[in-house]
Amino acid sequence: MDPFRQPADPEIAALVRAARASDRSRRGLGPSRRDALGLAALGLGSAALAACAPPEPPVGGTVALDLPEDRSESEPVVRWANWTAYLDMDDAGKTYPTLTAFEKESGLEVTYTEDIDDNDTYFNKIAPQLRAKQDINRDIFTFTDWMANRIIREGLCQPLELIQMPNAGNLLAPLRDVSFDPGRNHSLTWQSGFAGIGYHKKKVGRELKSLEDLWAPDLKGRISVLSEFRDTLGLIMQAQGVDPSGDFGQAEFEAAIGEVDKRLTEGYIRRIKGNSYLNDLKSGNAVAGIVWSGDLFILRAETEDEDWEFVIPDSGGMLWSDNLMVPITSHHRRNAQRVMDHYYDPKVAAEVAAWVNYICPVEGARAEMEKIDPELAESPFIFPGEDYIEDNNIVGFRALSSQEDADYSALWAEAVGN
Repeated sequence: MDPFRQPADPEIAALVRAARASDRSRRGLGPSRRDALGLAALGLGSAALAACAPPEPPVGGTVALDLPEDRSESEPVVRWANWTAYLDMDDAGKTYPTLTAFEKESGLEVTYTEDIDDNDTYFNKIAPQLRAKQDINRDIFTFTDWMANRIIREGLCQPLELIQMPNAGNLLAPLRDVSFDPGRNHSLTWQSGFAGIGYHKKKVGRELKSLEDLWAPDLKGRISVLSEFRDTLGLIMQAQGVDPSGDFGQAEFEAAIGEVDKRLTEGYIRRIKGNSYLNDLKSGNAVAGIVWSGDLFILRAETEDEDWEFVIPDSGGMLWSDNLMVPITSHHRRNAQRVMDHYYDPKVAAEVAAWVNYICPVEGARAEMEKIDPELAESPFIFPGEDYIEDNNIVGFRALSSQEDADYSALWAEAVGN
């Protein structure tokens, strides 16, 4: 039996198709799907896009929106909430070169904040204001697919005017077919990446190849794991012989939580954290853990320490995607769209990818990367091919029903003490 299974989650399946299309193109096996579609603007109803047969809209349908007045012309500002270490920075770590260039070119003032530590924490913070139609002082926020689905379903984001965003047509064609946002009318992929094992080779003193390797006596109290359960528990489920992209149930989910409980009680896990886990790695309080791929490459650069290593566990890795969206309360949607469009310029996308080392969703960025850094253009962490994904059994956590989402989130919150 083929050890690789096609992900059950449509969003992850789209990422896999994107890798396959890119891989076929590189090996000269014919045109990519985007080549076949041409440069038609996203969501403009062409026959080619209609032929893609996007999945059915999210359960519950769409919500009628009462959009706020757009003040983009009179208020040339954009306020963007993103995750830590998710945009290119200068050598001093003080400015964002691609954003500075955009501000100079556009005349807009962009306030960029690293507000998001994990999906649940940030969403729970802003959701009451969004539902009450109160301004959250943000014009772009960045959420993972499963949370983007919830936001769209609840009508908490604004539709995008794709006709105003010519570069949006550079989205890798397979990523247009996402069930949570058919036609990509409310979101654009920011970056994608892997969850796996990260560790400091010198401090650990050996290679770590499996999750079991994390539970060694000399690493007790020095392990950090992610608070995003789809990543942490997804990896644990794979190590337990369960396919997190397949037809698992609550028993399998609870078994994975049981492993976390055990390692917490035994003192192996120091912290369960969102993006702030990087602070423990930087300080030396943690020397290994379950991490996101790009973070370890950024950690290398920031600390000038090549001993930081990221690996996909031998039992498999997890794949995810984050999305740019405009909050329902934003008064600067058109300015926000200009920011999004800027980052879908292949040259700009390549500059970002060269710094963050996450999977780039922009068609043409690999060709631009070859001009910047030919070695990075071959990196499977930025432009993964089909073979890399299959050989490493990299899958995505399957889409949960609303009831499962609520039940499993409650179980996880209880386990981590939230």
